[in-house]
Amino acid sequence: MKRHSDKSKDGPTGPSQRQLRAGELIRHALVDILREEELADEALAGVSVTVSEVRMSPDLKHAICFVEPLGAGLADQGASQNVDEIIKGLNRVAKFLRGRLGRSIDMKFTPDLKFIHDESFGTAAYMDKLFLDPRVRQDTERRLSDVLDEDED
Repeated sequence: MKRHSDKSKDGPTGPSQRQLRAGELIRHALVDILREEELADEALAGVSVTVSEVRMSPDLKHAICFVEPLGAGLADQGASQNVDEIIKGLNRVAKFLRGRLGRSIDMKFTPDLKFIHDESFGTAAYMDKLFLDPRVRQDTERRLSDVLDEDED
């Protein structure tokens, strides 16, 4: 008689509820720390950072933090290089942030932090740009009018 179900056959599953809760706790605490602390790295001087998501490992000892720098001179040509420097700066001060994080959260272990640039903001801007294209707009308006005509019948 089998006692435990074999879940490995079902394929990969998403993060557990515990991982999601811990990730949100870490994200909120990081936002507060980044807002209040003055970080001693020249790449981070005068830069605001948005922490969009924190993904926790199953043992809650490692956290991958997805961040988007704001005010990083994103309008100029060196935007990607500037973002890379900010991400490297955050990874350089990760141990300091981990120490501050340990004082502000109530977890058995304070996770190691790794910062990664969140590409979803760029993807959303690209999709907005596509929707403004006249050819795409023509298709979406045509489909919208077809749906409205069906509702009138």
